[in-house]
Amino acid sequence: MSVTSPSLDRPRRWDAPFAADFPPEAIERLLSIAPFDAMNPDSFPRSSSLPDILRNDTALRTFKANELIVREGDYGTSAFLIIQGRARVVLSPGLPPSAVGRKERSKKGLFRSLAQLWSNPREDEAITRRRHRDQTSRSVFLQDVPRLLGEHKTAAMHAGDFFGEIAALSRMPRTSTIFAEEDNTQLLEIRWQGLRDLLKYDPALRAHVDKIYRQRALASYLQEIPFLRHLTAEARAVVEAATHFETYGDYDWSGEYKKLVQAGTAAVAKETTIAAEDDYPNGIIMVRSGFARLTQRHGAGHRTLNYLGAGRVYGFDEIAHNWKNPDAPVSLQHSLRVIGHTHVLTIPAAIIEQHVLPTLPAGQLPPPIAPSDVAPTAGRGSVSGSSAARSAPTVKNVAPVDSALMEFLTQNRLFNGTESMVIDLDRCTRCDDCVRACASTHDGNPRFLRHGPIHDNLMVAQACMHCADPICMIGCPTGAIHRDAFGGEVVINSDTCIGCTVCANNCPYGSIRMVETRDDDGQPLVAKDQKPLLKATKCDLCLDQLGGPACVRACPHDALDRLDLNTLDPLTAWLNRR
Repeated sequence: MSVTSPSLDRPRRWDAPFAADFPPEAIERLLSIAPFDAMNPDSFPRSSSLPDILRNDTALRTFKANELIVREGDYGTSAFLIIQGRARVVLSPGLPPSAVGRKERSKKGLFRSLAQLWSNPREDEAITRRRHRDQTSRSVFLQDVPRLLGEHKTAAMHAGDFFGEIAALSRMPRTSTIFAEEDNTQLLEIRWQGLRDLLKYDPALRAHVDKIYRQRALASYLQEIPFLRHLTAEARAVVEAATHFETYGDYDWSGEYKKLVQAGTAAVAKETTIAAEDDYPNGIIMVRSGFARLTQRHGAGHRTLNYLGAGRVYGFDEIAHNWKNPDAPVSLQHSLRVIGHTHVLTIPAAIIEQHVLPTLPAGQLPPPIAPSDVAPTAGRGSVSGSSAARSAPTVKNVAPVDSALMEFLTQNRLFNGTESMVIDLDRCTRCDDCVRACASTHDGNPRFLRHGPIHDNLMVAQACMHCADPICMIGCPTGAIHRDAFGGEVVINSDTCIGCTVCANNCPYGSIRMVETRDDDGQPLVAKDQKPLLKATKCDLCLDQLGGPACVRACPHDALDRLDLNTLDPLTAWLNRR
């Protein structure tokens, strides 16, 4: 006789609050201080009231003197509000890794790895409630703080100050290290889901956070641009004041992407143009986050020359050329088009010519643009001497990526992947050893599908690419899908996943699968409406396994690898070895 599992309540957003024991009196206290005392409770829906958000999506944290609060380079999806006490932010350049307690991620040892053969669940996707280990929960204290303060510039932060919003809003690493300056420094940590709702329903907080986000992101980012590092404090202040922050595209660009894929090569014409070929260079454009496509007119259409990600600059070569050669000015050599959701910073050409170029070391000035580069654009030939070629990633002694492959990567937005599964179909024998290896380390179910977009003999499989811009995280009601704090890999906490399918629907690459869950006896778990309970699964890069991804190690023909497609170097080098 078959055994039927009992019907269960379907998991909900706040089944696992951010703080397990948030005291009720703390809610009343928070509602009496800024910025919450100025919020209108009636503007929040009944299902997500202001007290409910504070109760379930925030946590009170108390820090001792010199204890780290956030660490530069770590990934995080929460913001902080100082309730009492003081904190200090370390200004650029930041502290060395040894000073902030950064360690390697722990992995399973040899015996624990072997024990998986008999300790893994007998049934596929069997649910055993295991509490998620937060690798960042251990306290880290700065040592010899007086010396560090003497060697590094810091700024004080006081009660009422808000920070951490850059990482929370942009899905990027923390830009600064912040530590408590005195004992009993109390902060309110607001996880991304709560911050999203607070910003959605309170215009004043949204305006305030947007303002400080722009200011802090601008200051920290400009300090990382090579040709701006030599500026004096006065010149940097002028540059910062003149810099414009602009946003293009949709924050959740998954739906737009799927429509563009169906549109084929006509997609280029539908993309928003940030700057157009042959226009006058009014300023340099720096990609803050997201991606942009660098194109050139070719015949009756356009061809993709490169894609620019965070940290890449457009228009600098043309402005430098015109400054050095005022009698032979050139226009913009290429167009810059939006791909997805893109933040850019624009510095006017006049500011660059007045404050940057005169003091830039000669070795950092780009070479003049050759006359052949400014020929009529219709049917233009080689771009080997152009700014596009100089800005493109290069690898010594290897063949460059051909234009057809570039179009394939750009059209499918595969450059978003930092750990893309690339398969050489000429070497692959379809033995499925990679699939079996993945299943053996993941509850009996493989975390990827061995099919995906194909170009010639290359396939990019439907395995999580651990994107530079992981839009799958948008809308997750519990924060179950998040970045690992150490390496930034996108992982899912099964204990807090409620099976809502939002992440799977948001993933534009089809790399997240919703699977039915079972109990330890192999019986399917169902909700009270008799529908199966689901959970989201995806590749986690075997973070806790010795040797890295099992799929790569299991391939007997060296047909598979995980590559960073943010730049072309890894792919070009891999292709050269084929």
